[in-house]
Amino acid sequence: MRSPSFLLQRRPPLLLLLLSPWPVWAQAPTAAAPSGTPGAPDCPEACACASGGQANCSGRELPAVPAGLSRSVRALLLDHNRVRALPPGAFVGAGALQHLDLRGNGLHWVHPRAFWGLGALEQLDLSANQLEALAPGTFAPLRALRNLSLAGNRLERLEPAALGALPLLHELSLQDNELSALAPGILAGLPALNALRLRGNPWACSCALRPLCMWLRRHPRPAPETETLLCVSPVSLTLRPLTAFPDAAFRHCAQSLAPRDLAVVYALGPLSFLASLAACLALGSVLTACRRRRAAARRLPRRPPDPGPCSASPADPGSPAAAAQA
Repeated sequence: MRSPSFLLQRRPPLLLLLLSPWPVWAQAPTAAAPSGTPGAPDCPEACACASGGQANCSGRELPAVPAGLSRSVRALLLDHNRVRALPPGAFVGAGALQHLDLRGNGLHWVHPRAFWGLGALEQLDLSANQLEALAPGTFAPLRALRNLSLAGNRLERLEPAALGALPLLHELSLQDNELSALAPGILAGLPALNALRLRGNPWACSCALRPLCMWLRRHPRPAPETETLLCVSPVSLTLRPLTAFPDAAFRHCAQSLAPRDLAVVYALGPLSFLASLAACLALGSVLTACRRRRAAARRLPRRPPDPGPCSASPADPGSPAAAAQA
């Protein structure tokens, strides 16, 4: 018979197992849950969110910007969907958004107030879409924008009012569009710009290209990139590099008016028009009055001449002439 000491030696492990708060088989390590999942409170609908505020909505056949955007979203990836248009306030609630990717959506229309409320946005990619024109003020709210890509669209003209004043923009991509020139003043509103992508456009080397040529000379670029910027028209300048035109080549072009001259023109233009209109009215009134006077004079009957005191009627028997005849 075994001594009680043997039992005492075997009981502690059993007691420890029974008194343990968790079973031994339940202490196996569990897999960590993903940091972001679709349908989370701060995650847009139909998107997958990750730590750091990134909402990945790429390639999900979305027809519009997803609902549920919040200030926790810092980067919104909407590339390769079916977002054809951006209505007013398309990104309401995402006031802290810094990166927005809208590549490859077939986008063809952007409302002028589509980007309202995105004052913190720094990177905007609208490449590989079907944009043909941009309304004035489209990018005006994006004062913090540093990188803008409009590559691979159908833009034929880009007005300064569409970009507005973007003081921090340092990279602008316009390659593979239908641009033949850049409107005067479009580069003046981009003081921090130092990277301009322009290849793949049918440039027309005329006076309208003067501001762009001046900018390219002030911002030298690598040789392979500048060699792709060639004239398409006129025929005499076909395949000539844009950087080959010095200032002397534009001497025949009309100089733009200074701001003071423009102010004088705008001030005197309406005044001269009103003065000429008043002069025409006055001259017309004078001519009308003269014609009326002539017409009235023609309508009055002609009266016989009034006889003088020494003249007498032939029928008057008391006159000297009648006595002589008798």
